[in-house]
Amino acid sequence: MTERSSEGLDVRRRKLLFRAWRRGVREMDLIVGRFADAYIERFDDRALDDFERLIEAPNADLYNWVVAAESVPADYDTGVLRQLIAFHAQGDR
Repeated sequence: MTERSSEGLDVRRRKLLFRAWRRGVREMDLIVGRFADAYIERFDDRALDDFERLIEAPNADLYNWVVAAESVPADYDTGVLRQLIAFHAQGDR
């Protein structure tokens, strides 16, 4: 599903990219997977930690945060989630 190759990525980034595209709900695969395609190479270790934790959140919760249907809990309110929300709002560009 990914539009980018995992070639050149370290093992951790490859695993996260794979997981981002295989959340089990097609809409979330597209939202999170496209974001991962665009940003996975740019993340530093802290952002990777935040992204990894974020993709472990239940699909319904993450979707509601991204579309602003629910407030983001303080422990998930990270720069990575804010980037994901902005990315989605811009039409996944």
